[in-house]
Amino acid sequence: MAYQAGGSRPQPRPAPESREAQAYLQDYAALLEAVTFPSVVVDHRWDVVLANGAFETLFRGVGPHPTAMPWDNFLRFVLFHPDAGTILGEHESSWCLPMLAHFAAAVERHGHDHGLQSILRDIAQDPIMDAAYRHGLPHWIRSVGPDAVEHDGAVRPLLHPDPRWGRTDCRIVGETTKALQGMGYTRLTLVLREARRPPAARRTRRASSHLSVVHTAEA
Repeated sequence: MAYQAGGSRPQPRPAPESREAQAYLQDYAALLEAVTFPSVVVDHRWDVVLANGAFETLFRGVGPHPTAMPWDNFLRFVLFHPDAGTILGEHESSWCLPMLAHFAAAVERHGHDHGLQSILRDIAQDPIMDAAYRHGLPHWIRSVGPDAVEHDGAVRPLLHPDPRWGRTDCRIVGETTKALQGMGYTRLTLVLREARRPPAARRTRRASSHLSVVHTAEA
């Protein structure tokens, strides 16, 4: 984990070899903890390197999962955790498909990476997820345009466990420093907005296995 639950200061993982880089991450962890909005630093596999307390609070209610906890690998959480849709509003279109698009780009750049290949195998073992990745994703990108897959600046719905926020939206802001970029890391902050009224009789999706973007293979 990037931090111990309930701890006062997140700890980076995995540590880079350079002592200077390690010291930078230690100080950056303190900076991250001072941010009031959920903020996370991930590597190219979406393994979580650092996450602040607000990030922990957002996902504190999710159940255990052997491979898809949000503070271990955020991509796996979005794709495979059955509780993802209880927090990430409009889970399929606003979170799952954009993450699949970024995953596809990562596979193109780092095709032999063992961590990415492991995620690819898990996608292939889920028929609905596999159909979404191989057939639905290209169709969706053609429909909505390439800007829809970008994280920085995107406004996406959330269901925050804190009633002060409740059903709300967040703007994803990319804040990757030159030093983080040099280590292969990316930082994203979810800037929360004021709570909004929930639509009547709307039921939250609970699992990525409920993806509906693809019912049959599409060209």
